[in-house]
Amino acid sequence: MTPVAVILTAFLPLLAIHATTVVDFEDLSLAPDSHYDGSDLSGGFSSHGVLFQNEFDLFWDGFGYSNVNDPTTPGFGNQFAVSSGTGFGGGGIYAVATHDLFGEQADIVTLSAPTQVLGFYVNNTTYAALSMRDGDSFAKAFGGTTGSDPDWFRLTVRGEDAGGQPTGQVEFYLADFRSADPGQDYIVTDWTWVDTTVLGPNVSSLHFDLASSDTGTYGMNTPAYFAMDNLTIPEPASISMIAIGAILLARRRVLEGRS
Repeated sequence: MTPVAVILTAFLPLLAIHATTVVDFEDLSLAPDSHYDGSDLSGGFSSHGVLFQNEFDLFWDGFGYSNVNDPTTPGFGNQFAVSSGTGFGGGGIYAVATHDLFGEQADIVTLSAPTQVLGFYVNNTTYAALSMRDGDSFAKAFGGTTGSDPDWFRLTVRGEDAGGQPTGQVEFYLADFRSADPGQDYIVTDWTWVDTTVLGPNVSSLHFDLASSDTGTYGMNTPAYFAMDNLTIPEPASISMIAIGAILLARRRVLEGRS
């Protein structure tokens, strides 16, 4: 092995150490206890250089953002609140998404450049969590009257590259009552990390789907909502700078050794 190769091998671990962009939505502004749902017909919003798509007609679809703190009021009128009350770590603003089960998908996140998405924190909205816990005029209480119904509510995250080709997918259960042990049943009400590194290094966009065991003639009965915070992606420039620094230092050491 040449001296340069030896030195570069010593610096390879540094290439995995790089800065990240955390899309925490705190660069956005809202009046207290309010939300944004795309009613300005802009088609979406950006946070830390990442585009979150939405559509607004009679109802909204896709991504909005909110600082509503109401983990206790059930029903559609409280559709912009997260079940934990605040954003991850007590932050003020978080994203809320609703999935159109019948029309064109709008809950899409587009990155500024292809990269490997490290992950994000996810949570149920108050509307969905209380509907699953207690039932409502459209949806059943998970577990049913006996508590033994194997109900579930699942988020699927799909990656696509710049050409629109799939890069992989990740599934996360926002509620899961399938265990034979009722003590293992759960509805997510705290911010929980979803690792998306399996989607690969060339993700240009993220696409989201929701599915539930509580489905009827007209589709899913469980409210089709979830909340997101702290979407985390690497900064490609920082990776290249570390690599260049390692190479330059290796070259310098080799040249000094020859003099």
